[in-house]
Parts: sequence; structure tokens; C-alpha cells
Amino acid sequence: MSAPPAQARRLTVTDIARMHADGERIAMATAYDYPTASLLDEAGLPMILVGDSLGQVMLGYESTVRVTMDEMLHHTKAVVRGARHALIVGDMPFLSYASPDEALASAGRFLREGGVQAVKIEGGVRSARVIEALVRAGIPVQGHIGLTPQAINAIGKVRVMGKSREAARALLADAFAVQEAGAFSVVLELVPAQLAAAITARLRIPTIGIGAGPDCSGQVQVITDVLGLGDFTPRHARRYASLRETILEAARAYKADVEAGAFPGEAETVRMDDSVLAEVLGRSPLDRETVADESGAGIPLDRDL
Repeated sequence: MSAPPAQARRLTVTDIARMHADGERIAMATAYDYPTASLLDEAGLPMILVGDSLGQVMLGYESTVRVTMDEMLHHTKAVVRGARHALIVGDMPFLSYASPDEALASAGRFLREGGVQAVKIEGGVRSARVIEALVRAGIPVQGHIGLTPQAINAIGKVRVMGKSREAARALLADAFAVQEAGAFSVVLELVPAQLAAAITARLRIPTIGIGAGPDCSGQVQVITDVLGLGDFTPRHARRYASLRETILEAARAYKADVEAGAFPGEAETVRMDDSVLAEVLGRSPLDRETVADESGAGIPLDRDL
């Protein structure tokens, strides 16, 4: 009798650090459900982010601000069940880490209930104290600077950050603050490519870019952009598939087949022995001999059998 296959080992932040030290580019994408997480894991992505972007792409909210911790945990559990090898990062939702104590409680739920191996926190200098508290408690943290979507009401609109001298210097300070607070990596979102390259060259931890050029240590993308599920693709994203068109075509074809009576066909239909059905309905030869009424009407369907 052969031994059962060994269970895939879950990657850790130490593995990510080793990849970075070896010069490997790190591919990361978001996932919000079991089947997508399974496929990303099978494809070999080392990190999967359960992003609060699910508020917009999965729940239809106008921004990430409305996403709750309970909603994040619901999706996170599915992702963790689907991916057995990748390191799963849970995105801390808006106002779940306003203070170190709140952050510890929220991150604790992510690890205990959600099953993630790390959490992501937006903000550089302003979030350093929170990041440090989590790291000291043994919770790996991924930082997030540049455009921070949870601050959209203060920023005003989605835009590239760090283009002026003052803004670029502030981003450098944010990057160093995140690193010194103990984060194992940092996301750079919508940052000029040259600035992102300069930050990457100056940090010991890997940078994960999204709209930050090709010189980051790795890249992260929203999976619906990668798969072409929406009707809009941001400039920083690349469609690797066009599933919106594929799904529309399939749904229209299904609707047409149902309306035409072409689905289900013989291949999708299960049949039973006609003689068994005849016995059920009281139409077998034996039933006809014993039923007083020889009209052949059988047992009425509403009769208590």
C-alpha cells in the first residue's frame, strides 16, 4: 500500500525573504473565493492577498471604506481553504487598526478565525507604531504606502503619489518607517517608476508594486483585472484573459438553449426504468388486475401513497 501524498507546505515570510535575497521576482495577486485561490495556488503564486478591494469588485461598494471585518473574514476563510501552499495575507479593513490595541484584536481574528499568515496595513509613518506592536506580538505585517485606498476621502481621487519633491521625500520616509517597524514587505501603489526603483534599492525588505513600474521586488494585481472580468482595466493592469466576454457568451448561449428547449439534452438527463415508473403510478399489469377501475387511469398523482 502506497503512502498518502505529502501535504503541501505553507510558505512563510521567511520563504519570501529568501526569494528576495535570491533575486527572485515575487508574483502576488488578490483572491476572494475558494476556486480562484485554488487556481492561483496551483499556478504557483507564492503570495495571495485577500484584499479589501473585494468591497468594490465582489460586493459592489463604491470604495473599500465600507468593507467590514466580518466580510473580510468570510472571504478569507474561503481563500485559505482553497490555497494550501501560498502565503495568505489578510487586508486589514478601514478603522480596524486605529490604535495598537484595536490592531491586535483585528489581526488576531485574521490569524485565529481566518487562518492567514500575515496582515496588510495601509500607511507609513502614521502606521509605524501599529506595525511595530503587531510584529512584537508575532504577527507578520505587510506595509502599504503610496496611494492608500482607505484614505480616498482625504486624498480626493485615485492618483499617482510622490511626484513632487516633498511628496517623494514623504514616501521615502514612509518606506523606511515601515521597514524599521518590522514589516516583512511593503506594497507601493501608484508611485512613479523611478521613485519606486529608488525605494526598492534602499530597502532591505521586498517591495511589491502595483502601478509602480517594473523595478519593484514583485508585483501584485487585482485578479479581476488580470482575468478581464470587469468592463474597465486600469492603466497599471494587464489583461491576461477576457473572461467577461467569455462568461457573457456562455450565459447568452445557455439562455438561448433553455428557451429553445435544447437544454437539457440526452447527455444531461437521467432516466429510470419505465417498468418501475409504471409500478409507481399504478399502471403495471399487476395493478391493472387488482384495481377496480379498469379504465387505465392509474393512481391519481395527489393520492397519499
